[in-house]
Amino acid sequence: MTLRAALFGCLLAQPVWAQDCRDDTVFLKGDWGQARFAVEIADDARERAQGLMHRESLPSAAGMLFVYDRPQRLSFWMRNTLIELDLLFIDATGTVQHIHHRARPLDETPIPGGDNLTHVLEINGGLARAMGISPGTVLRHPTFSKTDAKWSC
Repeated sequence: MTLRAALFGCLLAQPVWAQDCRDDTVFLKGDWGQARFAVEIADDARERAQGLMHRESLPSAAGMLFVYDRPQRLSFWMRNTLIELDLLFIDATGTVQHIHHRARPLDETPIPGGDNLTHVLEINGGLARAMGISPGTVLRHPTFSKTDAKWSC
């Protein structure tokens, strides 16, 4: 699949605010535009430890959303992860604070995301840069508190 086809699958024709909030979907918006990703949720220790390990591919408009109960310092690695990923580190308001682009498969070097983070979104490597996703981008998903979220459900 070409990068152009992958971008077409993520970008939305219908405005994001007209979309329903669902557990299996995350919406993003920023100066670059808006997008939607189908996500798997990793919200307990076992699921977060497994992540996307041992997978040989990830659909272009898909990802995994890691959810933590409280703001904290987060660091990831790519142990047993076979595909290149972009890691979006997100705070409790749903705002992307840091992006690690093109994390190398199987690399066990820690990837620090920063402090006071509650979520991490993993998507295909290179996609964040190609779409223009940057720090300051806002996410919409039911796991963000209605009182804290910049863009609540």
